[in-house]
Amino acid sequence: MKLSTIKEILTTLENVEFQLENGTLVPEHFHVTEVGMIAKDFIDCGGVMRSEKVVNFQLWDANDFEHRLKPTKLLNIIKLSEEKLGIEDFEVEVEYQNTTIGKYDLDFNGKSFVLKNKTTACLAEDACGIPGEKKKINLREITVKQSDSCTPGSGCC
Repeated sequence: MKLSTIKEILTTLENVEFQLENGTLVPEHFHVTEVGMIAKDFIDCGGVMRSEKVVNFQLWDANDFEHRLKPTKLLNIIKLSEEKLGIEDFEVEVEYQNTTIGKYDLDFNGKSFVLKNKTTACLAEDACGIPGEKKKINLREITVKQSDSCTPGSGCC
Protein backbone atom coordinates (compact mmCIF):
# COMPACT_ATOMS: atom_id res chain seq x y z
CA MET A 1 0.00 0.00 0.00
CA LYS A 2 1.37 3.40 -0.94
CA LEU A 3 1.76 6.24 1.53
CA SER A 4 -0.88 8.35 -0.29
CA THR A 5 -3.45 5.59 0.23
CA ILE A 6 -2.68 5.43 3.96
CA LYS A 7 -3.10 9.18 4.24
CA GLU A 8 -6.49 9.00 2.47
CA ILE A 9 -7.67 6.19 4.76
CA LEU A 10 -6.50 8.01 7.90
CA THR A 11 -8.76 10.98 7.08
CA THR A 12 -11.79 8.65 7.34
CA LEU A 13 -10.91 6.93 10.64
CA GLU A 14 -11.69 7.71 14.27
CA ASN A 15 -8.98 5.34 15.57
CA VAL A 16 -5.83 3.82 14.14
CA GLU A 17 -5.76 0.04 14.47
CA PHE A 18 -3.24 -2.50 13.24
CA GLN A 19 -3.62 -6.25 13.21
CA LEU A 20 -1.57 -9.19 12.06
CA GLU A 21 -2.74 -11.26 9.12
CA ASN A 22 -3.95 -13.99 11.51
CA GLY A 23 -6.35 -11.49 13.14
CA THR A 24 -4.26 -10.78 16.27
CA LEU A 25 -4.56 -7.09 17.11
CA VAL A 26 -1.54 -4.94 17.79
CA PRO A 27 -2.17 -3.62 21.33
CA GLU A 28 -4.14 -0.38 21.11
CA HIS A 29 -1.53 1.48 23.15
CA PHE A 30 1.11 1.08 20.38
CA HIS A 31 3.36 3.92 19.27
CA VAL A 32 4.65 4.73 15.81
CA THR A 33 8.25 5.28 16.87
CA GLU A 34 9.65 5.91 13.40
CA VAL A 35 8.48 7.08 10.01
CA GLY A 36 11.25 7.08 7.47
CA MET A 37 12.40 6.15 4.02
CA ILE A 38 14.65 3.17 3.43
CA ALA A 39 16.74 2.94 0.27
CA LYS A 40 18.27 -0.41 -0.56
CA ASP A 41 20.81 -0.93 -3.33
CA PHE A 42 21.75 -4.53 -4.00
CA ILE A 43 22.86 -7.08 -6.55
CA ASP A 44 20.65 -10.11 -7.08
CA CYS A 45 22.04 -13.62 -7.48
CA GLY A 46 22.03 -13.16 -11.27
CA GLY A 47 24.38 -10.17 -11.01
CA VAL A 48 21.74 -7.51 -11.78
CA MET A 49 22.00 -4.28 -9.79
CA ARG A 50 18.72 -3.24 -8.22
CA SER A 51 17.37 -0.37 -6.12
CA GLU A 52 14.36 -0.27 -3.87
CA LYS A 53 12.81 2.49 -1.78
CA VAL A 54 10.08 2.05 0.81
CA VAL A 55 8.48 4.21 3.45
CA ASN A 56 8.98 2.58 6.84
CA PHE A 57 6.74 2.72 9.90
CA GLN A 58 7.99 1.17 13.13
CA LEU A 59 5.34 0.09 15.63
CA TRP A 60 6.11 -0.42 19.31
CA ASP A 61 3.92 -1.16 22.27
CA ALA A 62 5.05 0.18 25.61
CA ASN A 63 3.79 0.10 29.17
CA ASP A 64 1.77 3.30 28.87
CA PHE A 65 -1.59 1.56 28.53
CA GLU A 66 -3.50 4.85 28.25
CA HIS A 67 -1.74 5.87 25.00
CA ARG A 68 -3.90 5.93 21.86
CA LEU A 69 -2.58 7.18 18.53
CA LYS A 70 -5.21 9.18 16.70
CA PRO A 71 -5.34 9.47 12.91
CA THR A 72 -4.61 13.23 12.95
CA LYS A 73 -1.46 12.64 15.04
CA LEU A 74 -0.19 9.99 12.60
CA LEU A 75 -1.01 12.27 9.66
CA ASN A 76 1.05 15.03 11.35
CA ILE A 77 3.99 12.65 11.84
CA ILE A 78 3.79 11.64 8.17
CA LYS A 79 3.59 15.28 7.05
CA LEU A 80 6.63 16.21 9.13
CA SER A 81 8.54 13.22 7.71
CA GLU A 82 7.65 14.27 4.16
CA GLU A 83 8.84 17.83 4.82
CA LYS A 84 12.04 17.05 6.74
CA LEU A 85 13.12 13.80 5.06
CA GLY A 86 11.74 14.30 1.56
CA ILE A 87 9.68 11.12 1.81
CA GLU A 88 7.87 10.35 -1.41
CA ASP A 89 4.83 8.25 -2.27
CA PHE A 90 6.38 4.77 -2.03
CA GLU A 91 5.03 1.47 -0.75
CA VAL A 92 4.89 1.31 3.05
CA GLU A 93 6.67 -1.40 5.00
CA VAL A 94 5.94 -1.84 8.70
CA GLU A 95 8.39 -3.09 11.31
CA TYR A 96 6.77 -4.71 14.32
CA GLN A 97 8.21 -6.73 17.20
CA ASN A 98 6.74 -10.22 17.29
CA THR A 99 9.12 -13.05 18.19
CA THR A 100 11.72 -10.94 16.35
CA ILE A 101 11.47 -7.68 14.44
CA GLY A 102 9.27 -8.53 11.49
CA LYS A 103 8.81 -6.58 8.29
CA TYR A 104 5.31 -6.52 6.87
CA ASP A 105 3.47 -5.20 3.85
CA LEU A 106 0.34 -3.25 4.59
CA ASP A 107 -3.31 -3.69 3.62
CA PHE A 108 -6.61 -2.32 4.94
CA ASN A 109 -9.71 -4.39 5.72
CA GLY A 110 -12.18 -1.53 6.14
CA LYS A 111 -11.46 -1.08 9.86
CA SER A 112 -7.84 -1.97 10.59
CA PHE A 113 -4.53 -1.78 8.81
CA VAL A 114 -3.40 -5.37 8.27
CA LEU A 115 0.26 -6.35 8.61
CA LYS A 116 0.71 -8.79 5.71
CA ASN A 117 3.48 -11.35 5.96
CA LYS A 118 6.32 -10.74 3.52
CA THR A 119 8.16 -13.53 1.76
CA THR A 120 11.51 -13.82 0.08
CA ALA A 121 11.90 -14.70 -3.58
CA CYS A 122 14.62 -15.12 -6.14
CA LEU A 123 14.68 -12.12 -8.47
CA ALA A 124 16.84 -13.87 -11.07
CA GLU A 125 15.31 -17.31 -11.44
CA ASP A 126 16.46 -17.56 -15.06
CA ALA A 127 20.09 -17.01 -14.01
CA CYS A 128 19.96 -19.26 -10.95
CA GLY A 129 18.97 -22.44 -12.71
CA ILE A 130 15.80 -22.77 -10.66
CA PRO A 131 13.57 -25.12 -12.64
CA GLY A 132 10.16 -23.81 -13.61
CA GLU A 133 7.11 -25.31 -12.05
CA LYS A 134 6.35 -28.68 -13.57
CA LYS A 135 3.02 -29.09 -15.27
CA LYS A 136 0.84 -31.57 -13.41
CA ILE A 137 -1.14 -33.98 -15.53
CA ASN A 138 -3.51 -36.78 -14.80
CA LEU A 139 -2.22 -40.04 -16.30
CA ARG A 140 -5.77 -41.05 -17.19
CA GLU A 141 -5.96 -38.07 -19.53
CA ILE A 142 -2.96 -39.16 -21.61
CA THR A 143 -3.97 -40.60 -24.94
CA VAL A 144 -1.62 -42.86 -26.84
CA LYS A 145 -1.68 -43.25 -30.62
CA GLN A 146 -1.72 -46.85 -31.72
CA SER A 147 1.29 -46.20 -33.98
CA ASP A 148 3.33 -45.05 -30.96
CA SER A 149 2.60 -48.10 -28.83
CA CYS A 150 3.83 -51.66 -28.70
CA THR A 151 1.90 -54.78 -28.14
CA PRO A 152 3.03 -57.51 -25.79
CA GLY A 153 5.43 -59.91 -27.46
CA SER A 154 6.19 -57.60 -30.42
CA GLY A 155 9.79 -57.00 -29.29
CA CYS A 156 9.53 -53.20 -29.33
CA CYS A 157 9.88 -52.76 -25.56
